[in-house]
Amino acid sequence: MPRPSNAYASGGLDRKATQRGDAAWLAALRKAPETRLVPVWRNRTLVCGEEQLEAVWIPAKSPDVEDFGNPAEVWRFLGEWQGANYFTLDLSHLDEPPWEEEGRFEDLRQVGLLLPETHGAICAYARGLNHWHRHTQFCSTCGTATCSTEAGHQRACTNPDCGTPHFPRTDPAVIMLIHHGDQVVLGRQTQWPPGMHSILAGFVEPGESLENAVAREVMEEVGIEIETPEYHSSQPWPFPASIMLGFSAQARTTELQVHLEELESARWVSRSFLQNSPEDETFRLPRKDSIARRLLEDWMAEQL
Repeated sequence: MPRPSNAYASGGLDRKATQRGDAAWLAALRKAPETRLVPVWRNRTLVCGEEQLEAVWIPAKSPDVEDFGNPAEVWRFLGEWQGANYFTLDLSHLDEPPWEEEGRFEDLRQVGLLLPETHGAICAYARGLNHWHRHTQFCSTCGTATCSTEAGHQRACTNPDCGTPHFPRTDPAVIMLIHHGDQVVLGRQTQWPPGMHSILAGFVEPGESLENAVAREVMEEVGIEIETPEYHSSQPWPFPASIMLGFSAQARTTELQVHLEELESARWVSRSFLQNSPEDETFRLPRKDSIARRLLEDWMAEQL
């Protein structure tokens, strides 16, 4: 039986990648009554509700939409879902966000799990794409200003002697559950909420396979050797621009040598302890929308 998706995976959204370069098609979509906008203001998403939230989609034909800038620069096409096409609209240049009568702008990291699954995925996609645009205003080759192309999925250098295309960046990071018998290695970083522990993780380096990255990061952070890593699943993590690649691996050695520049602490923790975690400032599991939590829950249920 296939595993369910991790939080923020794009699900049933059809990105229509082959049509993004069609200016006439995009212009027609922007005028279509069913087209919706996903507003993002300084990395915050427009939502409504209390205990069960929903993302707020703004009709693209709303009269005040034209006040927020050139659509070629601030509208970015996301895809089609349930018969409607979605663009994200970057409002970060505004001092105050609009449409607050419709809802409130919240940090997706705080409210993601309160949204329906596809709402969370679309909002994560919008957040990541807008973040990339704001940080790719100038060409890394010649320093000239860039402009948005391909419906927001590319930026092009405006220097005719350069013309370098730039594509949305996603940083690959491995995250791995390292186990031995009935125990798993958990680490803690100083900036995390009190008591929170998680499995090990780190970015993939140039010229490195994912399996090599898993082994290297484990050795660097806690000084143990592992057996061959096994892939579990992946998760987009646009906070700001990562893709988390989940693995599990058996430890070959067990004596921890914690690299204190990487972690505040690390320890072996038993399955039964995790199953009865106090979830307080003495000890808590990673956040529920993370692949770290998913890997731990699968291991606790003996599905790894």
